[in-house]
Amino acid sequence: MSADLVVVGAGVVGAASAYFAALAGLRVVVVERGAIAGGTSSAGEGNLLVSDKEPGPELDLALYSQRIWRDDLAEHGHLWEFESKGGLVVAASEGSVAALRGLAVHQRRAGVEVHDVGRAGLRDYEPHLDGLLAGGAFYPQDAQVQPMLVAAHLLRLARERGAQVRTRTEVTGFLRDGARVTGVRTPGGDVAAGAVLNAAGTWAGDVAGLAGVRVPVLPRRGFILVTQPMPPGTIRHKVYAAEYVGDVASSDAALQTSPVVEATAGGTILIGASRERVGFDRTMSVPAVATLAAKAIALFPMLRDVRAMRTYLGFRPYCPDHLPVIGPDPRAPGLWHACGHEGAGIGLSVGTGKLISQALTGAATDLDLTPFAPDRFAHEEAVA
Repeated sequence: MSADLVVVGAGVVGAASAYFAALAGLRVVVVERGAIAGGTSSAGEGNLLVSDKEPGPELDLALYSQRIWRDDLAEHGHLWEFESKGGLVVAASEGSVAALRGLAVHQRRAGVEVHDVGRAGLRDYEPHLDGLLAGGAFYPQDAQVQPMLVAAHLLRLARERGAQVRTRTEVTGFLRDGARVTGVRTPGGDVAAGAVLNAAGTWAGDVAGLAGVRVPVLPRRGFILVTQPMPPGTIRHKVYAAEYVGDVASSDAALQTSPVVEATAGGTILIGASRERVGFDRTMSVPAVATLAAKAIALFPMLRDVRAMRTYLGFRPYCPDHLPVIGPDPRAPGLWHACGHEGAGIGLSVGTGKLISQALTGAATDLDLTPFAPDRFAHEEAVA
């Protein structure tokens, strides 16, 4: 079997990359060692956020991805429950409010729409919020999708354009022509290709290692609580505490929790977010879940009387500098990467996929890929 592009990984990032590559006329084969969206994509909240990002390359990619979600993919939005609900960031102290205002000034200059919200205005957005909060900021561009539906439908749309998807197919090695990567090896046979895209999520570092290159993607565990279904409008937006922004940018390996609360189309309420680096340990952490519940109740006291139905966990693909790895790898020509998006992968997936398809076909990319270069960690390796 041969193709123009082999995509390794059938999560949302791999699915978006496959879709845009097929749309550009490339012959695409997707190989996935498990099931579609079986990794990180099945364990997130489906957030499409600009609110939690400081100005820089990641915010640029988030704003670009917003245009893809809302324009290029607008006709398909109903398939994955696209909901332009907006995000409300809340602060418990005047100091935190001041910090939010300062961040908003810089975000506006980068193209983010932000509305300052005073203490008295918070309940106009969310009637059930605790009355002692000091203020906040509202971000109309924040949105939500159902990530497993995104992956499934983007791959279906890619198949309609000729792509092939092979699940339960693990990549065990690469075909090489000298230094150049020319395809993948799998237990079901080799697949020759002009390019191979590593979109393997938290396992992207292992896949890169098969080609003899280092991409420092590590797992960062997080838990989510799911409540019983609630009446429509109980929680109207994505709501999170101001410290969430700092937790996202932190490199601390220890447990961090900051309350993130939002409703789904089915009425359940999702409560996050925790972060800790514990490898691939899937052990339930009662302290993490209990802290999430307590902090959510501090934001919305009425949650004290709401039953939690279940909890689940996942692993964010984390890079040390908090930027994804996107583009061709000069250390192994023919190998490309689209990984390391951490907790922002759902939102950034479609922008990543379109940029990859542009670069693969020789077109000028809509964003400069230099900040996301796969070999940007070479200095660290030399120092080590």
